[in-house]
Amino acid sequence: MIVDCAIYRDGRRTGGADDLSEALAQCRAGGHAFVWIGLHEPTEKEFDLVTEEFGLHPLAVEDALKAHQRPKLEVYEDSLFVVLKPVSYEPRSDTVTSGEVMVFVGDSFVVTVRHGEESPLKAVRQRLESDPETLRHGPTAVLHSIADATVDHYLDVATELGTDLEELEAEVFSPHLGGSRHTASRIYAFKRQVQEFRRATVPLAMPLARLAGSGLKTADVPFVDGEAQPFFRDVNDHLLRVNESVESLDRLVSDILSAHLAQMSVRQNDDMRKISAWAAMAAVPTMIAGIYGMNFDHMPELHWLWSYPVVIGGMVVLEFALFRLFKRRGWL
Repeated sequence: MIVDCAIYRDGRRTGGADDLSEALAQCRAGGHAFVWIGLHEPTEKEFDLVTEEFGLHPLAVEDALKAHQRPKLEVYEDSLFVVLKPVSYEPRSDTVTSGEVMVFVGDSFVVTVRHGEESPLKAVRQRLESDPETLRHGPTAVLHSIADATVDHYLDVATELGTDLEELEAEVFSPHLGGSRHTASRIYAFKRQVQEFRRATVPLAMPLARLAGSGLKTADVPFVDGEAQPFFRDVNDHLLRVNESVESLDRLVSDILSAHLAQMSVRQNDDMRKISAWAAMAAVPTMIAGIYGMNFDHMPELHWLWSYPVVIGGMVVLEFALFRLFKRRGWL
């Protein structure tokens, strides 16, 4: 559905746009004016009118309707199509959730399509409407503000993930909690959340680099003011920091998982040594009792008065000797 639709002239909102075709014609006729339409999970029928009036490319429209896209930038004849993936992190459940924001930028219009609950669009529109000097730069300012808000929130999410990773690391190396059978599943679940975050941040590097003009000509990105490249470079720098944090988090999670598995292996070896030591101690009296339990008449000491206490005493001495030996070697 259409969440908001307005005409902006010289950085100020002048009212709603009841007739999209007429509103677009007015904006193109006058300077520093554009239409900004915001939609939330529109149906194909709802989007048909916008597609027809603004001449949006059918491939971009298909992507905007179906969602589940990677962050990207596509240039078409009449518009620029950008896909962003805002994310949020819920510390209680250790869950990263992502939404999608599609932005169509044309000569005198901006169309934003939101999928999911995670979106900076409302806050961006309110902030821009309170800053006419920035908004008067038109669709380029809107695209930059949306990208900037999305990447800035990436930094917050990366910080939250880093804090939770430190707690998980402390748990893994704790002498009391490190051996918990739920620790491995928690580490793996955390790694899945890092991968979900990575799918939102890493693919965005190339589109932002292109908007920032990194080794590319401004003409390669139409409908974007070339003077905005320094601002997009600033956003791109923030994204590079986020991606470095994501790579570091991913490596640390893998290292922690390996360390936990190594700890579990060492503990299992310790348990096996203890079991083997007790089994060796149990084998000595079993062997002696087995020998003297055989039914033969001619065996040494069978008719000797002190045979029983001597044999029992020998078992105790051997058991004590084995216990001291295993204890000294750390097997018990």
